[in-house]
Amino acid sequence: MSASKRWAGGRGRIVAAVVGVAVATPVALLAFGTVFGFVDKAWNGSFMDWFSLQVLDYHVLEEFGIWPEYVFDVEGVKRFFLALGVCCVVAAAVLCGVVWLVASRRSERATVARSAGLLRTYMGRDLDAGEAFPSGFEELAVAAADIKRDAGEKNRRLAEESARRNDLVTYLAHDLKTPLTSVIGYLSLLDEVPDMPTEQRCRYVGITLDKACRLEALINEFFDITRYNLSHIELERAPVDLAFLLVQMADEFYPQLAAHGNGLIVEVEGTRRTPEEPGAPLTVMADAARLARVLNNLIKNAIAYSEEGTDIEVSARVERGRVKIVVADTGSTIPSHKLRAIFDKFYRLDEARGSGTGGAGLGLAIAREIVELHGGTITAESEQGRTTFTVDLPET
Repeated sequence: MSASKRWAGGRGRIVAAVVGVAVATPVALLAFGTVFGFVDKAWNGSFMDWFSLQVLDYHVLEEFGIWPEYVFDVEGVKRFFLALGVCCVVAAAVLCGVVWLVASRRSERATVARSAGLLRTYMGRDLDAGEAFPSGFEELAVAAADIKRDAGEKNRRLAEESARRNDLVTYLAHDLKTPLTSVIGYLSLLDEVPDMPTEQRCRYVGITLDKACRLEALINEFFDITRYNLSHIELERAPVDLAFLLVQMADEFYPQLAAHGNGLIVEVEGTRRTPEEPGAPLTVMADAARLARVLNNLIKNAIAYSEEGTDIEVSARVERGRVKIVVADTGSTIPSHKLRAIFDKFYRLDEARGSGTGGAGLGLAIAREIVELHGGTITAESEQGRTTFTVDLPET
């Protein structure tokens, strides 16, 4: 418990004690005065006389020749002892308040110490909450069980993520050697044989370029891992023409689509859109660069896992103030257990890590984070070879 919380708790107890004394004192005074006056009145004043005589023995004074009526103000003495009784009541009330305050603090400390001991025992051992917490600590048992369960789940996920990341870095480091070796080898051949036939030289240059591009992709995966772990995504919202963004990305992906034999169909509000005819704008408030990255990751994922020669469909529409973007492809059906983990960091569908598909396993995880920062959701479905990713964003 922090010092501020302890001070707040102590201050609360002091205030409670002061309020208790403040309430108890007038009540006690009223009760004392009422009872005293009622008894004295019922005895026709003799109770006050008796009360005074118990404290001050008039007969002893008379034996010494002292007449109390001439020496003392007898009525004043009576009022004095009445006031003394009232002061005793007040003192008793204050004492009770102090005792209650001290006792409550000790009781609270004992309860906190026992609760801490029970928590340490429960969190440090493999026990059920019912075994670790006795009767009277039911609420603490429920809270501790929830915390322990959440902590265990978090630790499990962190361990899995760490294992995936370590494996991925190992694979990437190993994979870097292959294209780099090829690049060096073919460049060496081109350097050693200056009079190489043009056709053969062109083929070697093409292979070298392909390997260099693969090497660049692997290095980018390393950068993705670093950026995802060390940076926080901050949005810069502005009006974005989603229709133009979609057709622009379709045009940019033409080389990858052509190499894989795919086509990309873009529809906005049910109308086919092309780079030549982007059509009417569909405006959404978003971070253009971040939203482009989401679409880039989804389309790249669709190209990697779709069947050759099939079309990838990208559509956007507005429904009840929400913008829905759908990216669908035709390929192998994703099993349900893999579909649930598809947005996890460092998760890859091709766990064998073939060089032809997939990346660091961060694309969909980053896409989900960006979409959620926009106040939206992203989901995936896969049935009968048809895989669909749906992004749901607020329009404004």
